[in-house]
Amino acid sequence: MLVTKRHLMTARTLGVAIIATLSLGACATYKDDFATINSRLDQLDVKVQGAAQSAESANQSAQQANQRLDQIEGRVQQLEKAPRRTPRG
Repeated sequence: MLVTKRHLMTARTLGVAIIATLSLGACATYKDDFATINSRLDQLDVKVQGAAQSAESANQSAQQANQRLDQIEGRVQQLEKAPRRTPRG
């Protein structure tokens, strides 16, 4: 009977050791997964920052174009209000 209890204790200890080893191995796998995910997130962050800069540049260009159109519109209105010239000839 003592031998059986010893075997049971040894088996239990061995089982705990195996589970602990497998758990630690799984942590290493998760570390690799997290590293991969973080790398992808970093790449996406760079792309998003680039897109934001492009959008800001496009916005500035659009604002400049609107300012030029506003300037031209004033001149067009002046020309439309001016008396019509009769053709020569």
